[in-house]
Amino acid sequence: MKIKTHTLKDTNIAEIISDDEIIKTSDDGLDLLGNLYYQGFDKIIIYEKNITSAFFDLKTGIAGEILQKFSTYRVRLVIVGDFSRYQSKSLKDFIFESNKMGQIYFLPSLNEVLEKFSK
Repeated sequence: MKIKTHTLKDTNIAEIISDDEIIKTSDDGLDLLGNLYYQGFDKIIIYEKNITSAFFDLKTGIAGEILQKFSTYRVRLVIVGDFSRYQSKSLKDFIFESNKMGQIYFLPSLNEVLEKFSK
């Protein structure tokens, strides 16, 4: 796993770069949050491919557990990927509401992430 730092408006943003699945359990999500928060990152970008597919099945509860921790610690998280392949209405609604609230984002590209954070 590599951490690429983007600095926008005096804020360091961690972009997680890896070919491997980084978050397999809610504990993995909490570990990532803790490690990056300790390093001074308030915003984290991770790719869909680095998160277990169980995360995107809301019935498992993994997404809720992980995202609650990010919200509690006020660390903004962006998950980058193509979410159109998921057919679950509840997941689509969850993504829509998350994007509207502004703490957790699901966006299609890194460019959109950097644009959003530069505002």
